Amino acid sequence: MSAPPFDERPSDGAARWAVGACEQTGQARAHDGSRVNAGDGAASDGSTGDDSAGGGSGAGLDAESGAEDEPGLSPDPAELLNSDIALSAEPGSSPDGAAGPEADDDEGPEPTLPEAVRQRITVLVAAALPALPAEETPVPLRRVARFAPHRRARLGGPVIASQLAADPLFRQRISGRIATDAGDLGAAVAGGMAPAAADPVEVAALAYLVRPTGWRELIEAAGESVRAEADVAAIAGQIRDAEQRAARAEHDRAVARVEADKLRDELARVREELGQVREEARTASRALRELHAAHKRTADLLATEKGRAAKVTADHEAEVRRLKTRLAEAESAAVSGKQSARDARAADETRLWLLLETIGQAASGLRRELALGPADKLPADVVADAAADRPGALERSRPRAQDTDDPGRLDQLLALPRAHLIVDGYNVTKRGFAEMSLEQQRKRLITGLGGIAAQTGDEVTVVFDGAERVHGLPPAPRGVRVLFSHKGDTADELIRQLVRGEPAGRPLVVISSDREVADGVRRHGAYPMGADSLLRRLSRA
Repeated sequence: MSAPPFDERPSDGAARWAVGACEQTGQARAHDGSRVNAGDGAASDGSTGDDSAGGGSGAGLDAESGAEDEPGLSPDPAELLNSDIALSAEPGSSPDGAAGPEADDDEGPEPTLPEAVRQRITVLVAAALPALPAEETPVPLRRVARFAPHRRARLGGPVIASQLAADPLFRQRISGRIATDAGDLGAAVAGGMAPAAADPVEVAALAYLVRPTGWRELIEAAGESVRAEADVAAIAGQIRDAEQRAARAEHDRAVARVEADKLRDELARVREELGQVREEARTASRALRELHAAHKRTADLLATEKGRAAKVTADHEAEVRRLKTRLAEAESAAVSGKQSARDARAADETRLWLLLETIGQAASGLRRELALGPADKLPADVVADAAADRPGALERSRPRAQDTDDPGRLDQLLALPRAHLIVDGYNVTKRGFAEMSLEQQRKRLITGLGGIAAQTGDEVTVVFDGAERVHGLPPAPRGVRVLFSHKGDTADELIRQLVRGEPAGRPLVVISSDREVADGVRRHGAYPMGADSLLRRLSRA
């Protein structure tokens, strides 16, 4: 066998294998930044297993890998791969610098290896690489041999692939060690046999490295086996999908059967309800016929009653005519009675005048005997102390009077003895002085009422809503009481309390244009007057 020189270019198959290994190593290097000590798929698992099978040399490499992981000792993978690939491409490179050995007698192109076989070859070589003596290890692989076992196959894959394709002597040396480590399987493959129970990928990897007679057929058989396993897996997946679809179809069938049973039950229920509705319709028809018959009987009774009512109406009209005649006679008697009543009333008024005169003289004599003086506290003062807030001290005034619906009527009411004038403050000011501020409205009204109190000597009380009460008001004029309702109460309610607190018979005049207030005080005997009457009275003054 004549081996090509070491500077001979690798075959196309080997180049493709090296390119594939470079791609795998690039992916592994990108992943290795975050998982330096973790394995990578099948390649990492195989590397660990083969390192353990390497014996003492593997343990020595682990110790070296610990040292290379320290900062400053671990070589940069990118620089290492670039330098190793450059060294592997140098013509005539070998472990001892001599010319390469003889190659295999099979000079055909390198076979296209399945992915699993290529990965397994890299793992096997990486695991056995530390066991080679330093002088037998190619220069590009000496740095790879110092990698940790779990990184050797991933980071040194391109260099291992390139060296296997370009250095037949290295391949023979490493394959011998790998075949020895494989035991019976390695011996069987070296003899050109593939045990039936062996892993096809393992057989193909050993056949590529050892290269016995028919090694291409072994690799092709391994590829067929891998493809067959992939087909079997795909068929198994299709079978599982078919079984799942069948299970779903059976489930859908069961659901449809249940729905059909529900629909049959619903149909039976609807038919039963339809029978009930028909029975109800027949009953309603009978009731309708009976109702028509009853209506006919009622119409006959109505005609009879109408005849009776006509007869009663005629009798009633005759009775009305008779009563009208008696009414005319009664009216004539009433005229005579009115004249008699007027005469009797004149006599009664005379007697009443005499009685009142007697009572007045008796009351005057009784007042002199009892020596009664004017009251210190008026009823309105009692109500004000219990239900109102007073801005200042109460000032006593002479008796005060009340107002009426117009100025003339107001003057008449104010002329009554002991009259009490009660004014709804804001109701009057907002009708007469709306353009002014509230403070000016209150001041003008209170000043005007002070003039009325001075002229008439009547008791005058003005009530404002407490929600708008202002502290620090000037003192009210003499004879005018200024009140503010409590918080939460209105001036209308306070006016009603003042009216209810007065004795029956005392003249009370309430000034308010609020109809509700007027109706309420009228029921208690007061004289309600509109706000315009007071405004005209004030303008006249």
